[in-house]
Amino acid sequence: MVTGIKDTAQAVEAAAVMRLLPGRPRLLALGEPTHGEDVLLDLRNELFRQLVEEEGYRTIAIESDCMAGLVVDDYVTSGTGTLDEVMEHGFSHGWGTSAANRELVRWMRAHNDGRPASEQVRFAGFDGPLEITGAASPRQALTALHGYLADRVDADLLPCTADTLDRLLGADDRWTSPAAMMDPSRSVGRSAEAGRLRLLADDLVALLEAQTPHLSTATPREEWDRARLYGRTATGLLRYHYWMADTSPNRMTRLAGLRDLMMAHNLLALAERGPVLVYAHNSHLQRCKSSMRMGGMPLEWWGAGAIVNAHLGEGYAFVATALGTIRHQGVDTPPPDTLEGLLYALPEDRCVIDAPRLATALGDTRPAPRVSPWFGYAPLDPAHLADSDGIVFVKDVLRS
Repeated sequence: MVTGIKDTAQAVEAAAVMRLLPGRPRLLALGEPTHGEDVLLDLRNELFRQLVEEEGYRTIAIESDCMAGLVVDDYVTSGTGTLDEVMEHGFSHGWGTSAANRELVRWMRAHNDGRPASEQVRFAGFDGPLEITGAASPRQALTALHGYLADRVDADLLPCTADTLDRLLGADDRWTSPAAMMDPSRSVGRSAEAGRLRLLADDLVALLEAQTPHLSTATPREEWDRARLYGRTATGLLRYHYWMADTSPNRMTRLAGLRDLMMAHNLLALAERGPVLVYAHNSHLQRCKSSMRMGGMPLEWWGAGAIVNAHLGEGYAFVATALGTIRHQGVDTPPPDTLEGLLYALPEDRCVIDAPRLATALGDTRPAPRVSPWFGYAPLDPAHLADSDGIVFVKDVLRS
């Protein structure tokens, strides 16, 4: 069995990944099975550098706040701000403290220095402005969209004034209260003000789209793209807040799905300027349904990768990452009858596996599902092996 699997293994290089695919996808998604391990981010960084230098990739998108990511993109393209400021303000979920993320930003800025815009690499966050503890106020996105339009279209076309938005938004802490995540009654998402804001956000986005022939040519493409991002984010946040106030049993499933829908919309927009390397948790990027347990309840929803794949077809590729051990988290050598156990028997410390070929090699032999003793590591589901284009396997995650 190991011999058959070994025939599918290659060194972890961009060229090896591309050989798994029928052509260069607009979105190449690389998943991770756990967060916070710099060894995986270092591997991502190296693959991105190779994709830039060998395959013409120009953008990397990571699982971080799409609005905050504009701070990083401004820095890597024009040197706006300092590296310390960018790491503090340009990432969500605490990702700015990662040494590997810092090295990624430093390399991107050095690569871009002195290059014309057409040859520069770009950075994007593609997550919504969301944290596990709640969601951001729609103020930043909504007022930015209004400001963009107010400067470029006739005032009588605008559905409201900036003062009206400010009054309806109120204090930002009304929107960001952590208590609202677990207590729907603490959410303002179904207040009269929020309902009015949803209508105004929809009207502003409609105005932006109706003015596309003018705005897409009268202003730099970058400004127009950002205005579209503001619109997606404003409407997505207001929708998310609305369902935070829901009291039905499906509330958390709905919120998980809405988060991934925001991710998918951002990725589809990035695909317009592709090719893009996308990096996030496997569960957000896989083609099959995502699932998890929260508060003892099972949740199941379509993730961003599944949605994007339905739109792009062969323009989307997904390579999952699997791990052998994370001993500092209590994840020890995988049982030999699991998918990770079979890969662990290979001599390489890390390799790229042709997932469809591996599924064929296994035939009717179905590996047992691995059960992780640590909630932070999600093993690969062997039932969905053929749904990915490849697997990056790292035998041992070590910390110095």
